[in-house]
Amino acid sequence: MKAIAVVLAAGAARRMGGQKLLLEIGGEPMLARVFAACAHLPTIAVGAPTLRSFVEECGVRFIANAEPELGMMHSLALADETAEAGAPLLVLLGDKPLVTQALVDRILTAASGADVCFPQRDGVGGHPVYLSVRARAKIARLPRGDTLHLLRDDPTLQRRAIPTDEIGAYADIDDVATLEQLRRHVESADEA
Repeated sequence: MKAIAVVLAAGAARRMGGQKLLLEIGGEPMLARVFAACAHLPTIAVGAPTLRSFVEECGVRFIANAEPELGMMHSLALADETAEAGAPLLVLLGDKPLVTQALVDRILTAASGADVCFPQRDGVGGHPVYLSVRARAKIARLPRGDTLHLLRDDPTLQRRAIPTDEIGAYADIDDVATLEQLRRHVESADEA
């Protein structure tokens, strides 16, 4: 069964002073860039209620998370409850706008036979993270907060780490300085 992409986009973005996922990088909102990377998959976005119109205009199914303070796992649990049963999930983060379709496809291809598959560099896991149906069964039992790593590192699941230096697996935007740095990176890549 085809994986369902889940884009987690409910963070408060306090350090950015507002809704960071609509800030542009490379001429388009960062959330649109993430949607483009998984456009070939059925996609669900779990986000702040203020993102509903933008997400739906992009043709993506939207689930509101009115309690972002409960963390990433709460958003993932909301998606898990809504996503078609029996399908694996591919979890992407809305603030990692340099993720590419090539990376998405690489993870999906490598995930065959694994419960959890993710990019890794120097022992550090990145995104997107593939979760088999077996891994999905554990989502509801995980503690709230930013605890996706507990599922990714669960020793009872068959894990597959895919070595990569691809910037899209790691580059997230948490502050204005990082946003500017990644904007320059995209501009220089476009010029090359």
